[in-house]
Amino acid sequence: MFDRPVGTGERALLVHIDFPISHHSSVSSSEGLLKKAASLRDEAQSEFYDLVLSAGAEPLSFIKGKRHKPEAKYFIGTGKAQEVKEAVDFYEADLVLVNHQLSPAQERNLEIMLQCRVLDRTGLILDIFAQRARSHEGKLQVELAQLSHMTTRLVRGWTHLERQKGGIGLRGPGETQLETDRRLLGMRIKQLNKRLEKVRKQREQSRRSRQRAELPTVSLVGYTNAGKSTLFNQLTESSVYTADQLFATLDPTLRRVELPKNLSMVLADTVGFISDLPHDLVDAFHATLLETREADLLLHVIDAHAENRDKHIAEVNSVLKQVGAEETPQLLVYNKVDLLNEQCARIERDPSGNILRVWLSAANNNGMDLLLESIADFFSENRIQKQLKIPAHAGQWRTILYNRVDILEENYNEEGDWFVSIETTSRDFDYLSKKSGFSDLLIDEKMVDTSD
Repeated sequence: MFDRPVGTGERALLVHIDFPISHHSSVSSSEGLLKKAASLRDEAQSEFYDLVLSAGAEPLSFIKGKRHKPEAKYFIGTGKAQEVKEAVDFYEADLVLVNHQLSPAQERNLEIMLQCRVLDRTGLILDIFAQRARSHEGKLQVELAQLSHMTTRLVRGWTHLERQKGGIGLRGPGETQLETDRRLLGMRIKQLNKRLEKVRKQREQSRRSRQRAELPTVSLVGYTNAGKSTLFNQLTESSVYTADQLFATLDPTLRRVELPKNLSMVLADTVGFISDLPHDLVDAFHATLLETREADLLLHVIDAHAENRDKHIAEVNSVLKQVGAEETPQLLVYNKVDLLNEQCARIERDPSGNILRVWLSAANNNGMDLLLESIADFFSENRIQKQLKIPAHAGQWRTILYNRVDILEENYNEEGDWFVSIETTSRDFDYLSKKSGFSDLLIDEKMVDTSD
């Protein structure tokens, strides 16, 4: 399927090109912009280096450069491509990793010139995901993302099987090997989408079961390597794989957690986000990321020690918006306070007493009680109490209420009407409010007749 240079090693040359961030800024702010650009550049290069290590490659050299805009043929420019070629020959590198998104033509042109494999940032992240996937669902999602990325990068392999000439005994199927490859990939993508649709339905059934059990769902979200899995293990006393590397967690994990005030929740650990997360991955992991959209609360875990933590927060919110989870309530959890000077675990509130942030250290198990207390406060504050009058002829509501809400108190009058006090979450109350006739059951508390 691929006519690429031979070589399967992991000795890699790294390439990063800086582009100007803006040409329309005022002179007075130029110094601040230069500092910001330098900070972002350093973080981008450091993050790329961490990605390479996470993929298991052996970095040989980091080649950097500057351009005003990408070049159409090689992206990095002809002169820089020649510099990379000399480095490939000198280090005997097996592959070149480019910290940018290359077009299929640019990737192919670089491979022909350099005579080694070339991977862009998207391909590198896909490779890491392929290594991390363990569950059946995770493997399906990674394969779908890889095939979607691959369809635009098929090259003319099998050059001896060009479209066959006409004539007796020489008439072929009428398509080249490249067209055959595309057709086979398309068929496989359709199969994967069907399997993932089944996964989505199974997850939906699980979510409905949790709703019937009155268990709110809390999802951990955050930039990759922010400490989500370490926090998950501390809260659930589990042993989910953790490591100081990007995308240590890929497959989602759910556990039940007991909260203060006699409350419980289901906690979900999800895949970490990263800047320029490939669109194919967002689409492929839609079923997994739905856990964030359907959650009652998001714990947005932030590396408090990261220099560009505000940028990381923006990147996470951008992905949440892509999956329709931007309206889900968030609790900001600033992790790794043990790496900060004069910082301790604490709850930060606004003047009205509402919780803004929780500062903690998951690695040191410091502040876990404060986080659980904050989550319990959130669900306590977001529970609704109502009084209902259920007529004797509307007995179907009894089953619905017992399945969806907490019954605090109930009484009957002589006519057989059922007066009930309920407590439920905002989400379940909205669900009930959409059912026909529910608004007619709501009554003012002082109207309840509890006579025998």
